[in-house]
Amino acid sequence: MSSQELQNARPLSPHLSIYKPIPTMMMSIVHRITGIALYFGTLLIAWWLFAAASGEAYFEWVNGIMGSLIGRLILFGYTWALMHHMIGGIKHLFWDVGLGLEKETSTRLAYMSLIGSVILTILIWVVGYMVR
Repeated sequence: MSSQELQNARPLSPHLSIYKPIPTMMMSIVHRITGIALYFGTLLIAWWLFAAASGEAYFEWVNGIMGSLIGRLILFGYTWALMHHMIGGIKHLFWDVGLGLEKETSTRLAYMSLIGSVILTILIWVVGYMVR
């Protein structure tokens, strides 16, 4: 293959299919996805609050949906998305001031943000059930 043919076969700009997935890249993608999930989860919380203000019958109906297995799984996912997004935001604050930008440190922080979000989510739900 000639040099000109090789140059023409290359992509014009980088895209995800040519990058090797690394922890910091994956956590960046998950951070964006959790941001979108938080939008829809917040709509569910607003719906629940609206139901609480609307009357007992409507609130009981919405509360029944939120208290079902599927509703609790959605709320658990919302809690995890909130914790993961919060930890990712704190990590970005550190990066904004120039801390933790080394390859090993940023990779460690990526794993820690995933583990930390899972631990915080479980703790929140355990405390919630204990208080209940």
